[in-house]
This record gives sequence, structure tokens and C-alpha cells, in this order.
Amino acid sequence: MKKVGLIFIVIMFALGLGAASLPLRAQDAKAGAAAADSKAGKEYSGMYTFLKEGEFVQVTVEDAGHVTGFVSRFGSGESDKGAFLDQFFKTGELEGNKLSFTTKVVHGVAFEFKGTVERGEGKNPGDEGYFVLKGTLTENASDADKKVNSHSQEVAFKMFPQDAAPAVRK
Repeated sequence: MKKVGLIFIVIMFALGLGAASLPLRAQDAKAGAAAADSKAGKEYSGMYTFLKEGEFVQVTVEDAGHVTGFVSRFGSGESDKGAFLDQFFKTGELEGNKLSFTTKVVHGVAFEFKGTVERGEGKNPGDEGYFVLKGTLTENASDADKKVNSHSQEVAFKMFPQDAAPAVRK
């Protein structure tokens, strides 16, 4: 009888510890999921080609799908023709592999991108074209009368190889 009572006490004690550890296991699972969410998409961060040779877009995926970055391009207006312009993101968001961003207006021009981040032809992380931004790029240009003209085109911007990325300008 004493053995049965002792076994009963050991079982109850074990169940009590198991039950007490359930909230801890749930917290560990939530912490693990949060850590995975905070890392989700960060592999997409990097420099990608833009419209012309020598132009690029820098994409930085931060926590909770927030995206920052900028477009570096050659000016095309009368006052900035050939000048190198940096246009920082006004907004940027990543949900899964769906990417969107809008740049601030510089010299009357802003860009809007809506598309996806996809695996490209690069074989290994760090290879040229390992990721590709595919989607629609809309250029919104204001003229002297403040009339906005929009031009949209389908684009595919390849990720630069990691060791050959252009130096970030400040």
C-alpha cells in the first residue's frame, strides 16, 4: 500500500511539473516564432540593378516587414541630366515575398514598385542574380505646371553579387 501511495505521489508531482512547464514551453514557442518573423525576408536585403547601367536600388528588410532603402539613378531632367541622384524610400513593406516601396520626390520624380522577390539564376547566396525583384515600376514625374505624368513598366532587378556591390554613397 505504501508503494502505491508513493507511486501516486511521484506521478502527481511529475504531472504538476509538466503542467507548470506548459506555459514556459508556449512562451518558448512564441519567442522562437517572433525570432523567425524578425529574420524573415532579411536575406532579401542588398543591392539590385535599376533601370540603366550604373544605377541601383538598395533594399534593407528590417523587423516586422518594414523596408528601408533608396534608388541611386542618373537625373534625366534639364537641370540634373547625368547627375547622380539618391531617392530614399518614403514607404516600404515586405509581406512574405511581396515587396512594395515608394520613393520620395527628387527633382519632380518619384518611383513606386509593387512586386515580388523571387529566386533568380544565381546558384548560391552572394551570387549575382540570386534574388530578383520582379514587378511593376511606376515613374511619377511632375512638369513645370505640377501636372503628374505616370509611366509604368514591368521590371526585373537582379541582386548584385555580394563582393561586387557598389560602395554605398553618403
